[in-house]
Amino acid sequence: MYLKIKRLIDIVLSFIGLIIFSPIFLILVIAIKLDSKGSVLFKQKRVGLHKKHFFILKFRTMRIDTPKNTPTHLLDNPDQWITKVGKFLRKTSIDELPQIINIFKGEMSIIGPRPALWNQYDLIEERDKYGANDVPVGLTGWAQINGRDELDIDVKARLDGEYAEKIGFMMDIICFFGTISSILRSDGIVEGGTGTKIRTTHSSDIVNNKTEETVTK
Repeated sequence: MYLKIKRLIDIVLSFIGLIIFSPIFLILVIAIKLDSKGSVLFKQKRVGLHKKHFFILKFRTMRIDTPKNTPTHLLDNPDQWITKVGKFLRKTSIDELPQIINIFKGEMSIIGPRPALWNQYDLIEERDKYGANDVPVGLTGWAQINGRDELDIDVKARLDGEYAEKIGFMMDIICFFGTISSILRSDGIVEGGTGTKIRTTHSSDIVNNKTEETVTK
């Protein structure tokens, strides 16, 4: 029953978000175009609910000659590929705003495990162990407010599983406001990071999957 309510909330809030953020979208489009060559948006194949593939949308933050289908943490000196405007967008997570469109279309939810890259087989497999592939993926989630790039794959998957187990209105509210707090503090953002936080079994020490950008020319 809650998943139906969750979907209704997603539709209403994403529609409102598209209206409210449209002026900001216009400013960002101009800034990105002035900063570097290439398209403003890029698509990237991700894994959604029940491991169904879809194309996530983001504002482009990297140069158009960045190696394709390569996670940020596998690039040599990731900073060299990120544009000036892109550094700001990634630090503030504003590059994720176009995913409001994914949410409105029903490919994502506002709250849920961050969608894995189609070739992040280790993360997908780990999430299977905890049932985390059987809930809607989200713009932000439990892992996002408990570590982001500092988390190891197994810890991230375990947190996503904890969200799947406790999914409900209050859990989503906690994730929503926790995300706002994390963004303001820039918590857990490590370019090229993939697990530097000390592992623990306590959920409060653990979440965002800020990886990889594949540019679609």
